[in-house]
Amino acid sequence: MNEIQLDKIKKFTELTLEEDQTGHGMDHINRVVKLADQIAETEKCDRFIVLAAAYLHDTVDDKVVSDSVEAYHQLKKFLEEINLSNQQIREIIQIINNLSFSKSLDGTAEELSIEGQIVQDADRLDAIGAIGIARTFYYGGYKGNRMYDPEIKPRDLQSKAEYREDTTVINHFYEKLLLLNKTLNIAYAKKIGAKRQKFLELFLDEFLEEWD
Repeated sequence: MNEIQLDKIKKFTELTLEEDQTGHGMDHINRVVKLADQIAETEKCDRFIVLAAAYLHDTVDDKVVSDSVEAYHQLKKFLEEINLSNQQIREIIQIINNLSFSKSLDGTAEELSIEGQIVQDADRLDAIGAIGIARTFYYGGYKGNRMYDPEIKPRDLQSKAEYREDTTVINHFYEKLLLLNKTLNIAYAKKIGAKRQKFLELFLDEFLEEWD
């Protein structure tokens, strides 16, 4: 594995996300990379592709960047400049373009490689558990969403457009977070996810009890 290329990829991500206020900054990225590396150790895969995609997966996200199309263009140009092969670039971009929860809602997400499944699991694990809860409230505050309103019921989301509409922070648990554990791909990730899922459920029970 080319550690020099990977270091350049990390620096590219740091520069891209240095002003992030959405909960998708380098603390999130570093956790996803670490989780992805741990999961990759349990599977036969290309570790470089796993780690590169884990570092880069939010650099083109439309929740984070103002122009996702231009972000993809800049990413491809950067990967060419650091001498990744065309095959490596295709694999990385295919992963980051198809791992999101929102893309799975309308059935347009392509099937992920084992490397992509690992990165997807790592990203989704960071969305649940204690840190996942903190990130959810952090992002909800960033968006100006209400914390909770019992009159606003959770939705059964059917499209990315619906997913992008404002909701309450607590509804986001029911509309997304509680669903993620069942979508995990790799056995090692599922073991971690089961523990974090229980923590989500305990938190919601306590929250609703205190609210009432």
